[in-house]
Amino acid sequence: MKEANDYPAKMGGAALGARLRRLSAAIDADAARVYAAAGVAFEQRWFGVVDQLARNGPMAVGALADALGISHASVSETRRSLEAAGHIHVVTDGSDGRRRVLALSAQGQALVDRLGSLWRAFDDAASALDQEAGGVTAALDRLDEALSRRSLRERIYDAMA
Repeated sequence: MKEANDYPAKMGGAALGARLRRLSAAIDADAARVYAAAGVAFEQRWFGVVDQLARNGPMAVGALADALGISHASVSETRRSLEAAGHIHVVTDGSDGRRRVLALSAQGQALVDRLGSLWRAFDDAASALDQEAGGVTAALDRLDEALSRRSLRERIYDAMA
């Protein structure tokens, strides 16, 4: 989407967040169109939670948050929408009444089974795109590691000093 009037691209690092959000929105929109064309009611934001439950079986919200590297609140929000759609069920942990354990429902497992080949196609397309773009996944890994060492906030304050 690089055009002559592409403000975020012109701004370089100052608009890194805007560019990442734009790319994420474009990827999510394409995924939504693919799911819709396949006649599947599935939201891209559900993928991580559904995939973890499919791979690992029932998991607590905190364990999902840790596995996905996202906040407990994000998992809880996703949990609510997946539960409303009938793809998961939630039970209280028998040993800790505060903990909620999520598991795929029969409907959710059927959805995972149905989406297997589509998800493989997503993975193949993303791998080809990554190769075409020069290894953006590895660059994102390096960015993630760099931010783990020192936050953007710290780097901004250093630049202002």
